[in-house]
Amino acid sequence: MVVIRLSRGGAKHRPFYNIVVADKRVRRDGRFIERLGFYNPVAKDGEEKLRIAQDRLTYWRGVGAQASPSVERLLKDGAKASATAPAAAAA
Repeated sequence: MVVIRLSRGGAKHRPFYNIVVADKRVRRDGRFIERLGFYNPVAKDGEEKLRIAQDRLTYWRGVGAQASPSVERLLKDGAKASATAPAAAAA
């Protein structure tokens, strides 16, 4: 089965995660099929925290890839943040 999950990078105490499409049997930081974006949990105010290629995400979900619980949470949080961002910018 193909899954959309996080692959850890970065240094000690400075995590950085790539959002990747990979075979479920491959180890967490091992070989992957495609990189869809990234998540930086320690991003400062001016830095981008989450970026996902929505068109590729839609494609992979369409062909049966399932997102891990962590990625599902990030997608929901990202959708909330993008929905509130234009309203905050207009004010």
